[in-house]
Amino acid sequence: MISQKIPHIRRADLSVTAQKNLDARLRRLVSRLPGSIPGKMTGSQAELHYFSSPGRTELGGNHTDHNHGCVLAASVDLDMLAVARARADRIVTVTSEGYDPIIVDFSDSAARMHEQGTPAAIIRGLAAWLERRSTPLRRGFDIAIDSEVPAGSGLSSSAAFELLIAAIFDDFGGLGLSPVEWAIAGQFAENEYFGKPCGLMDQIACAVGGIVSIDFAEPAQPLISSIAYDFASRNLALAIVDTGSNHEDLTREYAAIPNEMKEVAAIFGKQTMREVEKADLVARAAKIRAQCGDRAFLRAWHFVHETARPALMQDALERNDLASYLSLVRESGRSSWMYLQNIHAGDPRQQSLAVALALSEDLLGSEGAWRVHGGGFAGTIQVYVPEPEFPAFSGRMEAVFGRGCVRRLNIRPFGMCRIIED
Repeated sequence: MISQKIPHIRRADLSVTAQKNLDARLRRLVSRLPGSIPGKMTGSQAELHYFSSPGRTELGGNHTDHNHGCVLAASVDLDMLAVARARADRIVTVTSEGYDPIIVDFSDSAARMHEQGTPAAIIRGLAAWLERRSTPLRRGFDIAIDSEVPAGSGLSSSAAFELLIAAIFDDFGGLGLSPVEWAIAGQFAENEYFGKPCGLMDQIACAVGGIVSIDFAEPAQPLISSIAYDFASRNLALAIVDTGSNHEDLTREYAAIPNEMKEVAAIFGKQTMREVEKADLVARAAKIRAQCGDRAFLRAWHFVHETARPALMQDALERNDLASYLSLVRESGRSSWMYLQNIHAGDPRQQSLAVALALSEDLLGSEGAWRVHGGGFAGTIQVYVPEPEFPAFSGRMEAVFGRGCVRRLNIRPFGMCRIIED
């Protein structure tokens, strides 16, 4: 069942690790709010509200959401945590360790070119989305944020931030919007204000929580179903490997993928690849190559196969057929590498994702799985490692990519939320 309101999560419902770290994280955050004394918990508990938004991991459906395809994704136990306090004016202030303070006056919600690519654009975009719904915010907030979602890790720190701010807006504004509605708002802010084209998978996974299967045939009303599955209980570690490369200056590469897919769809008089069948591609392969190029054909080929995998993966999990599931994960990774071509950005000397995938295949074989994670081109790969093999796998990867490059992921059963006292 998908929640129709942002949940309030008690401390006792958090994981043991999250509970252990919560007090220390909150103490640091409260001390960063304007007017606070460093190291002191100031402000009445009534005026301080606590919020959390998770990172996400894509399990299947690589680069299909933006062409109305199907995906499988999950929220993870690495999150962004915030302490917020209401203000009397319409200004939002955000402080976060290692970043310059952010100040946004959303009494004017018009987009600003100089804010593109910055968190301020996300905040202003969310406020603008509310105004378009005729539910404008009446007051601002002071917010302090602590993030465990590494930037550039493929865990979608951008969506986690969007849904964290959305949870604060919803709570203090008394709006009562659903997580899915806020996911749509986050996508709007990222596309129209932040200036980055993206689908809706990241936002929904962060908003809803757990493992979710999402069908974007109708993007304004995606079909979402929850799947209860715990890889750890099957003695399988889900993890990412950080290859040391980053996503900076790759917006052009990311934008080319949906654009090329849509160019192919246009050959058939369609707007997205969801409306095109494999047989259509075969029948007009020569025309597609001539008008759109070979890479566009291959990316369309990836789409028609990849969009079918999430349903098969969901079925395998529901039958507890882990072997079939892992086989589908490997097929997804192979398709991204061969057809989607989002493993490296063109420099032949910089192919860290390909190196990580090659080593993972050698180490894991049929007992595990490996694939590019998220947008690709740089950053991380995703792996499934049998628990007994995890120490050896981590050691081999650290020898190549550095200490701490392998990070376990645990599925978090809830998404964006307010944290309340027990």
